[in-house]
Amino acid sequence: MNEPNNPYASPTTNVAPPNLQERDLSGEKNTLQLLYILHGIAPFTLYILAIVAMIVGAIKSDDVRGTWLDTHYSWLSRTFWFGLLWWLLAWGVFWVLGVLTLGIGMVVLWILPFGVFAWYLYRVIIGWIKFE
Repeated sequence: MNEPNNPYASPTTNVAPPNLQERDLSGEKNTLQLLYILHGIAPFTLYILAIVAMIVGAIKSDDVRGTWLDTHYSWLSRTFWFGLLWWLLAWGVFWVLGVLTLGIGMVVLWILPFGVFAWYLYRVIIGWIKFE
């Protein structure tokens, strides 16, 4: 079960508290749908669309503060920042060990950036499914 203050919790579809249920979130849901689309396409655009999605998400996140949509914004934000960290580490290892092994290591090490690519898409897809 998701704890509301757990930063590692997955996004949820829980119902908002009664005082927030009356609020119309249709515009915010459309924005979140757009953010999931941008993050889903991002790995195919060298993550440029992920940066755009993060900027839009940062601007719009205050509009959903305290609602169940807030967990999705946090989920996408953590996916981006951890993805960036793992992407930089994977490519760093790929090139450093590739140079040290005179290119032979690159034959095997291509799996590191591909693993980050797969992990990123997995996180986006899981969040999107829970959103729907």
